[in-house]
Amino acid sequence: MSIEIQHVTKRFGGFTALNDVSLTVPSGELVALLGPSGSGKTTLLRVIAGLEVADEGAVLFDGQDATDRNVRDRRVGFVFQHHALFRHMTVFENVAFGLRVKPRQERASASEIRDQVEELLGLVQLERLAARYPSQLSGGQRQRVALARALAVQPKLLLLDEPFGALDAKVRQELRRWLRRLHDEIGVTSVFVTHDQDEALEVADRVVILHEGRVEQTGSPEEVYHHPSTPFVYHFLGNVNLFHGRVEGTTLHLGEFTMELPKGSSPTDVEAVAYARPHLLDIDHTPPDGRPNFPASITDVNAAGPVVKVELATKAGAVVNVELSQERYRILGLQRGMEVFVSIKDMQLFTSAPGIFGAGI
Repeated sequence: MSIEIQHVTKRFGGFTALNDVSLTVPSGELVALLGPSGSGKTTLLRVIAGLEVADEGAVLFDGQDATDRNVRDRRVGFVFQHHALFRHMTVFENVAFGLRVKPRQERASASEIRDQVEELLGLVQLERLAARYPSQLSGGQRQRVALARALAVQPKLLLLDEPFGALDAKVRQELRRWLRRLHDEIGVTSVFVTHDQDEALEVADRVVILHEGRVEQTGSPEEVYHHPSTPFVYHFLGNVNLFHGRVEGTTLHLGEFTMELPKGSSPTDVEAVAYARPHLLDIDHTPPDGRPNFPASITDVNAAGPVVKVELATKAGAVVNVELSQERYRILGLQRGMEVFVSIKDMQLFTSAPGIFGAGI
């Protein structure tokens, strides 16, 4: 089932949680609503579910206006961060609950319900735990029971609100990979809320980034990470170095170095900020040819993990972070206090000038 959000606004008193939000979720996609606390992502999820009523705008399912439909008629499965399982019921009974409370004319027979529940427990890899109670399960297992319960009613749309937020990092990582495989198997249109950038980029087909009730950017994980359309998106999706300066004519002046802008840039005179992620910087013992670079001294080296994190200070005292491969680190023989040159392999420039805003350098 496809979802179309048309100019939705939602206010709570004097606070605007959603401000003219529009987006489309194609049928069968797994979409992440990503943003910091207070960005409006959970409110948007609840508007889609029918748990909140928008003050303005419309919600369409498969092109049909669903704005005034109640929650039951929307055929939505909802998984909350705190799974809210029935503690006095076994795993089997928790999953069967939604099937057993259907109206009599829609309710399956007892044997059909048993078969459906057993199939779902197999799908979420909990068939051997059917007789256990929630208190006898791990956090990850309880969340899988909650997901099976949501799927039991055969929803046309699956909504998940921070489904792994209460779990520890290792379990969260395992479950998000499992959710991706499960989605590929069942194919139901799914929207999940998260504030975890890695989770959104790893699991989703498409990421919708919200900020202060508005959509900042929508795109594939690769698009939003490598081609952020605003400074907020660049900041939010990982560590970044900022270089403040000016564009004068077609020359960019950034602290320790200057460079010419790409051909076709319009001459201007404005403040500018260049953004470069740590892995897009490199370190050399001598100034490299063909790349903008500046001198700096190494203040800290953290070689634990798959990449080496190097912290440096420029002559002006600004802090710069660089990430190198272990091989590159060994070749350079870097040590704290060493004087080196930092070069920029790629960066993105943001100014208010037309033709330069968001330009990749």
